[in-house]
Amino acid sequence: MDAWTVSAALLSAVLHAGWNAAVKASPDPRGVMTAQMMASAAIVLPGLAWTGLPAAASWPWILASTTINLVTVLSLLRAYEAVGFAMAYPVARALSVMLVVPLAALVAGEVPGGWSLAGIGLIALALATLAIDHVRRAAGAGRGLGWVALAGLGIAGYVLCDAQGVRAAGSPWSYGYAVSITNAVAMSWATSRLGATSGQVSAPLDILRRHGARAFPIAVASVVSFQLILWVWSFSAIAPAAALRDTSAIFAVIIAVVVLKERLTPLRAVAIVLAAAAIPLIRLG
Repeated sequence: MDAWTVSAALLSAVLHAGWNAAVKASPDPRGVMTAQMMASAAIVLPGLAWTGLPAAASWPWILASTTINLVTVLSLLRAYEAVGFAMAYPVARALSVMLVVPLAALVAGEVPGGWSLAGIGLIALALATLAIDHVRRAAGAGRGLGWVALAGLGIAGYVLCDAQGVRAAGSPWSYGYAVSITNAVAMSWATSRLGATSGQVSAPLDILRRHGARAFPIAVASVVSFQLILWVWSFSAIAPAAALRDTSAIFAVIIAVVVLKERLTPLRAVAIVLAAAAIPLIRLG
């Protein structure tokens, strides 16, 4: 991977960590998440009108990605409620980075080279270190680990779908715009169904009106993050790029320490160093 590709994947990771942290820090994470997806769809709609629909060969991947993403987002929101963002997000990313390598080999026939495998291994070790740190410090963490595990599996699943889909689409831009819109439709539907079940029905446009001011900056970060990693996947190996993006968990820790004033534990410091050491190895691969 060249320097531009690595930089794009890392910038995607920073933005991904930032918008997830912003959602979690909001008073109504589910509402803001829904509004963010709707705002993302509004942002990309003119772009889709310009690029046109992605190639038909990518549509099954779009359907699979949208379905898996919906399950993942709802699982993450439940995990955030149960164990908090600082634990749920890094642990889910840790599970994802370890699953993507065998899945990419199985689905896409991609086996990373030695340097890339070493870098991916270091990132997996860094994320596992974070997981150990959070589990050790979190009281009652076990009650939410099922949701975290489901989210980690879902992340790995939609990574494979998006990487395969963007290659079949003919354009990372048309694929990304289409998925942003289908994700918004799916999340709006799920929010309406969940609201009907709880007796608190909110129309999607009402949610957007309530949370729009907070959601639009988050949506911009989300769209840019997604388009960057799709661009990388359109020509680079899936697992190394996914591992670099999964350093978003490391950036999430940095956000937690710097912005939320959480303590920088020794294990967190080790995780940051390990992730930093992995970047040049993946670059060499």
